[in-house]
Amino acid sequence: MAENEIQLPDTSKLVISGSPHLHAKGDVRRIMLIVILALLPACAVGVYFFGLRALLVLAVCGASSVAFEHLATRMMGRESAIGDNSALLTGLLLGMNLSAGTPIWVCIVGSLLAIGLGKMIYGGLGYNPFNPALVGRVGLLIACPVALTTWVKPGGPGQWAANNVDSMTGPTPLGVLGEAKSWEGVQNLVAQGQFDLSYTDWFLGRMGGCIGETCAVALLVGGIVLIALRIIRWHVPVTFIATVFLISGAAHLISPTQFAPPMYHMATGGLFLGAFFMATDMVTSPVSKSGAVMFGVGCGVLTSVIRLWGSYPEGVSFSILIMNALTPMIDRWTAVRPFGFLKKKELSGE
Repeated sequence: MAENEIQLPDTSKLVISGSPHLHAKGDVRRIMLIVILALLPACAVGVYFFGLRALLVLAVCGASSVAFEHLATRMMGRESAIGDNSALLTGLLLGMNLSAGTPIWVCIVGSLLAIGLGKMIYGGLGYNPFNPALVGRVGLLIACPVALTTWVKPGGPGQWAANNVDSMTGPTPLGVLGEAKSWEGVQNLVAQGQFDLSYTDWFLGRMGGCIGETCAVALLVGGIVLIALRIIRWHVPVTFIATVFLISGAAHLISPTQFAPPMYHMATGGLFLGAFFMATDMVTSPVSKSGAVMFGVGCGVLTSVIRLWGSYPEGVSFSILIMNALTPMIDRWTAVRPFGFLKKKELSGE
């Protein structure tokens, strides 16, 4: 054979198969399990501050979500998919979005909405356009507003055995800000001894609200673990949180008596839970990096607008669901050019 002649491979030694030809080591079951493990520290802190009643809410949401998914797959004539851990994760996230005082029947209805309306009605995992846990939470907020907005004051282990739920209810820091109408009003409540303002306590989890609104530190640690393991990308949570910080900070600089400082918004509400564990859902968030940045910024803008100028004190859930609806359009805008793709002008030689 000549020196410059091209030698073709021996086709008898080639293995011909359908794509994909490269396979990742992980699978859905492993990914969901890692996310659940990353969520457990925040769950543990919630149980510590709100007692065993919080553990009951998380357990009921998780178990009922798994049961409803199993039932749904059987009704659809499919094999049960509860082994992939996605239903359990949905239930835990739903429970983290509820108060420790939420009635058990409300938890079960929320799981039904999350799995049935938020997931299985579209065909199951991978086909749902919206985050299932948030569908369940917002559905409950519309159907049972009192149960979803009755918050429990943090205490410690065993508090539920010695106290009545009704005697321990109180507003969240964001709720106090909404009722006070301004940052100056909050400072007046602090001066009168009617409200305790402690960023340290709030970051560590000692504040009223949802089980998952507590302990930004635990949520941050879990989020960093997911980023380090490449389960999620940093683009969505970082841009989400940074956007809320910048907008709330700018508003406070412009009108310091009207708007709370940015640290108030960082330490309270469901910002860290939503940014790290819900906005990063692989199914309902954009594929490309630029799309993820757009998604995170959009979530941050909507959350800030609702918190600063809306009539509802918290906007994380609504912002993520709205951006979920825009994800297909973002993916189209930010689609990566395939290798070898030629534009019409290039094909025509113009």
